[in-house]
Amino acid sequence: MATAKPTPTDSLSFCLAQLTAAAGEGLGGGKDTATNETPLGRALLTLRTRHVKAAGGIERFRARGGLRPLLALLRRASAAGPAPSQVCPGSTPLSVQSAASAGPAPSAGSSPSVASSSSPSPPARLRKTLDLALSILANCCTEGACRAEVRRLGGILPLVTILQYVKTDSIQNRTARALGNLAMEPESCDNIHSAGAVPLLVESLMACQDSQCLQSVVRALRNLADSPQHRLALAQQGAVRPLAELLAAAPDPELTLALVRALLELSRGCSRACAEQLSLGGGLGPLVSLASHPKKAVREASILILANLCAQGLIRPALGNAGGVEVLLGELQRRRGPSGAGLASQQPLVRAVCLLCREAINRARLRDAGGLELLMGLLRDPCASAWHPRVVAALVGFLYDTGALGRLQVLGLVPLLAGQLCGEAGDEEEEGREAASWDFPEEQTPERVEAGSFRSLRSWLISEGYAAGPGDISPDWSPERCPPLPPPEPAEPASPTRGTALLRTPRALRTPGLGRSPATTEEPWGREGPALLLLSRFSQAPDPSGALVTGPALCGLLAYVTGAPGPPNPRALRILARLTCNPACLEAFVRSYGAALLRAWLVLGVAPDDWPILRARPLSRRSQHQHQHRELGEMLLQNLTVQAESPFGVGALTHLLLSGSPEDRVACALTLPFICRKPSLWRRLLLDQGGLRLLLSALTQPAPHPLFLFFAADSLSCLQGLVSPTRSPALPPAIPLDLDLPSPCLYEPLLGPAPIPDPDLHFLLDSGLRLPAQRAASSTASPFFRALLAGNFAEAQMDLVPLRSLSPSAAWPILHHLHGCRGCGASLGPIPPPGQPLLGSEAEEALEAAGRFLLPRLEEELEEAVGHIHLGPQGSPESVGEVFRLGRPRLAAHCARWTLGPGQCPRKRALALVGLVEAAGEEAGPLTEALLTVVMGIERGGKGLSLDY
Repeated sequence: MATAKPTPTDSLSFCLAQLTAAAGEGLGGGKDTATNETPLGRALLTLRTRHVKAAGGIERFRARGGLRPLLALLRRASAAGPAPSQVCPGSTPLSVQSAASAGPAPSAGSSPSVASSSSPSPPARLRKTLDLALSILANCCTEGACRAEVRRLGGILPLVTILQYVKTDSIQNRTARALGNLAMEPESCDNIHSAGAVPLLVESLMACQDSQCLQSVVRALRNLADSPQHRLALAQQGAVRPLAELLAAAPDPELTLALVRALLELSRGCSRACAEQLSLGGGLGPLVSLASHPKKAVREASILILANLCAQGLIRPALGNAGGVEVLLGELQRRRGPSGAGLASQQPLVRAVCLLCREAINRARLRDAGGLELLMGLLRDPCASAWHPRVVAALVGFLYDTGALGRLQVLGLVPLLAGQLCGEAGDEEEEGREAASWDFPEEQTPERVEAGSFRSLRSWLISEGYAAGPGDISPDWSPERCPPLPPPEPAEPASPTRGTALLRTPRALRTPGLGRSPATTEEPWGREGPALLLLSRFSQAPDPSGALVTGPALCGLLAYVTGAPGPPNPRALRILARLTCNPACLEAFVRSYGAALLRAWLVLGVAPDDWPILRARPLSRRSQHQHQHRELGEMLLQNLTVQAESPFGVGALTHLLLSGSPEDRVACALTLPFICRKPSLWRRLLLDQGGLRLLLSALTQPAPHPLFLFFAADSLSCLQGLVSPTRSPALPPAIPLDLDLPSPCLYEPLLGPAPIPDPDLHFLLDSGLRLPAQRAASSTASPFFRALLAGNFAEAQMDLVPLRSLSPSAAWPILHHLHGCRGCGASLGPIPPPGQPLLGSEAEEALEAAGRFLLPRLEEELEEAVGHIHLGPQGSPESVGEVFRLGRPRLAAHCARWTLGPGQCPRKRALALVGLVEAAGEEAGPLTEALLTVVMGIERGGKGLSLDY
């Protein structure tokens, strides 16, 4: 069927004229007998079905001024509203009925006719007029310019009045839809709240039965929740409970989607009022059920509502009872899976799961549902580093759950905690006191709300009963003091084998007021507080060695102690002291090179990151804390010494050295000089039972620890100090006097134009250079030249004797030595300056020639010259390896003495040992013997190099 052609009465001008006339005179009018409609009704219907729905129609309607008469029409209808007592829900106000008696706007040329109020129009006509007008307005308010125009013309108050007095479902539906569209802009939203529309919408929500009307009301409430202040106002005016009750009534799918979307908006930054109403309305169970809804939008909105509710401690136990823990945990596990969503979508779920750890009942559910593994996975994920502080704070909830702590230890929590001590704090949403644990609701949290999960954790600790107030969190406080747990962190030996080792904090690192009452001094909490609290709990186990006395854990603790911007938390110092005082940890300190690490990091000031390239630090900071760290390190090593020299420790070390694995035996031999001071003990273990040779033979093997060679150099130096305790470390290396004060040269007179005496012999070098000599002096200098020049060889009759494979520079010290020069400085000639290689140089050639010509004294002099230039006080560690590569035993011992000298810088000593190991290669024998000779002082009484340290 063909569409009817538009008539003049369908034009926009005609419609606007009718609308303007009706707005000025009334809502009623006579009926057109041809169409059985009033002119106003026909105009409104045409506007809605033809003009407003057309492309650009809303803009044309607004531009032609259609909104003003439309709003005037609605305002006229609402202005004559009855008193509230006259209106019953669901009925049409009587005054509005009487307003319908007014005649329609007259057409051109006719006189107006106004119907008497005593002639009421049928209510259906009035409802249709309002329906059409409100539908047009609602459609227009989908565009921003129209919303602004409606707000400017004051169109919100008439809508609120209609919502109040006209309780017909269709009118309520259109009005709520118009208000919902207007609420899409913050300015209109403020006006709607100020006009008092929220209680009326809530009333409609409870009274209406039509699904379409309910959806419009629910959408209006959702759009009105555009800010925290408006969300709180909605909750305080009772908007949440009816939504929850509707959701519990299992509505149709469209209404269900509208309800969960509205509750999602209302629960953002969930207030106490919102949580209470949602719980009282029975919404928790339906939300948990809807978390498995087949429609994605419903499912995800329900899950996010549950996550938002976790911000209120009062509702978390009920949420757990309803099954919310399993829902949230399962969804987070799904999103973290291979086909899961990104990190942004995981953030509210991570926060919710962490908050659920604050109540014991939810912790048990979370633990049974695999939550510990999930939290550990978050801690291991570098992409989730912003959440790590929150996760660690959540794990504090399991502080006294022995089973959970054991599981967390197996999963590797301790090294992750140690790594958190010096990490960067993530950007976290602030949590108020309402997020504190609800296990003890009668306990009041502090009035001072502190930002961040760590500070709110303090409120949780107070509410859990771990502390009575903020003043209890002091250096003297620890969870261990809370009954029924073990005694506080001990200040006395935990077993008789500890002897005099005390669990104490070094004087220099103690914070002011350490001995004051808990009420006057608070222990610094900081972002590292939760991690330290858990580490302290682990350290109180009978044998914490497997978890805490490991390289990663010790490195994390030491990095925090030495790198904290202010005084470190005393709990970290107590953890270290407790571990070094525990006999069960002694073997772990030995196996993990923990004692060597303590000495290197604290006493010597060399951290793993400083090796082999020294990391730049502010000099003022280094000098300020260096003495404090040294005192701490010496105290911890003294604790280990007490354990090592006890009967238990002697047995443990002996077992490690004699029956342990190859790696354990090397670690034991390296550690002994640091923790053994009794000569009978270290001599028996290191000398009689071969510990020293075992350590030396391990130098050329693959390193079992990144700092092994640094530790080994320090250990050998300490052992040398134990063997020769009288040697003063302040004495600088001695330099041979004959090199500083050269003696007169006896060969130089033969080189002048008038040699004295006249040379009776010349040596011919491969280069063609002739060097004068005295046959008698040369013959008596060595057996080689005696046989060559005075024996039966042909050279005995020759005046020009060739010397093969000898350069002029290498021949120069030989000729001087043949003529009696001792210490005239000629031996310095072929030695290259520091930084240049010795292998293949003229120095090596001269040394080889001295040995070939049987000149041992010259060899010694040349070796002393090499040591003087390359291994003097200003020598570098790189030169040590170069000198060792010459393969001369005396020079090897010289290198070992330079390396292990008591006044040597620890870092230079270690770098020199690295060079020696590289130079030795697979031939460990020469290096082992050289180091053994120096360490044991065997050469001191015998003949050796004159350089002594």
